Amino acid sequence: MTELKQFRRSELTETDSKSTRFVIHDKVYDVTLFLNEHPGGEEVLLDHHGKDASEDFDDVGHSTDALDIMKKYLVGEVVPEERTNSQLKQGWVAGNAKTEENSSDNFYLYIVGIVALIIGFWWLQSA
Repeated sequence: MTELKQFRRSELTETDSKSTRFVIHDKVYDVTLFLNEHPGGEEVLLDHHGKDASEDFDDVGHSTDALDIMKKYLVGEVVPEERTNSQLKQGWVAGNAKTEENSSDNFYLYIVGIVALIIGFWWLQSA
């Protein structure tokens, strides 16, 4: 296993850098090549350049696929004396990611509710 490059937080904020780098849970990611592919748009990534994006990353609730994609963009880690030792919120990432199955179940419940309202309204009008 190769040793990851160590970064000081101040290195990440250098404005002359052509790369878009930020920190998520003490790991440094260079997402320059991912800007056009990010589902939330490149602005989201650019807004976090040079910053710690851990909290915002967790708040969005990324899928396990997103976590796998991130591995390609890992370029280093924060030097030990500047680490926050924050951890990925596992429950939110894996447990709350929407799936097609959950979405279709919700759709059918919505349709059943609408039909029940129509029948109820019709029944009240005829009584």
